[in-house]
Amino acid sequence: MSIWQTLRIALLALRRNKMRSFLTTLGMVIGVAAVIAMVAIGEGATAKVEAQFAALGSNLLVLSPGSTQMGGVRGGAGTISTLTWDDLRAIEDEVSSVRAIAPSLRTSANAMSESQNWLTQVQGTTPPFLEVRNWSLVSGTMFGQSDLDARTKVCVLGKTVVDKLFPDEDPVGQTVRIRNVPFQVMGVLAPKGQGSFGMDMDDVILIPATTFQTKLQGGLKNVLNGMVFVSGTTPESVTKIEHDVILLLRDRHHIQPGAEDDFSIRNLAEMASAQQQEKQTMMMLLASVALVALLVGGIGIMNIMLVSVTERTREIGLRMAIGAKPGQILLQFLVEALTLALLGGLIGVALGVFAAWRISLKIEWPLLLRSDAAFVAVGFSAFVGLLFGIYPAQRASRLDPIEALRHE
Repeated sequence: MSIWQTLRIALLALRRNKMRSFLTTLGMVIGVAAVIAMVAIGEGATAKVEAQFAALGSNLLVLSPGSTQMGGVRGGAGTISTLTWDDLRAIEDEVSSVRAIAPSLRTSANAMSESQNWLTQVQGTTPPFLEVRNWSLVSGTMFGQSDLDARTKVCVLGKTVVDKLFPDEDPVGQTVRIRNVPFQVMGVLAPKGQGSFGMDMDDVILIPATTFQTKLQGGLKNVLNGMVFVSGTTPESVTKIEHDVILLLRDRHHIQPGAEDDFSIRNLAEMASAQQQEKQTMMMLLASVALVALLVGGIGIMNIMLVSVTERTREIGLRMAIGAKPGQILLQFLVEALTLALLGGLIGVALGVFAAWRISLKIEWPLLLRSDAAFVAVGFSAFVGLLFGIYPAQRASRLDPIEALRHE
């Protein structure tokens, strides 16, 4: 008997009880669907995290002022001004492997064009800011060192601010009033979208840091009352830069050994790694659910195949009586178990793709499907089907023909 005849007989046997066959495959369907959805969502989460941290900047350290402490109550980072322009210049001059460094002095302010107004975030910074943050311009130019030295009232707008203040016109060259101070628009930033904490990164206006201090902040000349972004030349250099910056600032701020730092520093690469570890933990949990579902599906296949052997004992005896070999009987039942597992796997792939698509739409993550995951999931389901189908197939092939023919 050829393999095609064996397959045809197996399919006919499964079609006799369509509902039972379908219910038998549910374990496989759930297991494979969980694998496909898990991998797609995991890849989408990875891409989302990478995109968010890439939007913040590459090889980036974020340096913040220290915190106050009164009566045992500690304030948040930045509640006391401990960083200065001299600190920034010292880091730039004395710490090796620093690609660029830029401050970020922030405040919320109402910005107005001739016909519109919008409450947005205003950041005072320096020309290297775009390099540090991997940001580009879609039109116009960035302000330069001469604007910083002269405290020029110029600005660069984010995409959201442009949409709100200049919905139907080119903003470059026009005037924006920030707290009633007129600023000339020099350029428009390329859109970055949502940040890692859900903020709109395009809802921003950049102005020279010196102009920020004199026109919006006031009073703080050498103090940096904000964050400092430090970018390394390579991903490998960031850890060493972090260590060197800590040593340099502790020395400059005369912090005694054992005393706490009066500043804080965050390594975005470590934050990304922590999020990746959380994602891997979630994927391991989903993988465990998928494995259990596949094993339950395999047990279901074995159970149904044992029932099938009992129901078809007389048929098996008749086939043996007219010349069927035990190996052919074994092969037929293995093919039936394999067919159930493969059908469940294929349905599971379709269901998993659909579930991943719906979830990606819901949480606004990219849908990244991997063909190798589908092949592995279907292959494993086939392996489980064969593994749990061996015992029923062997039991069928070892039946005594005479006893089988007598079975009612």
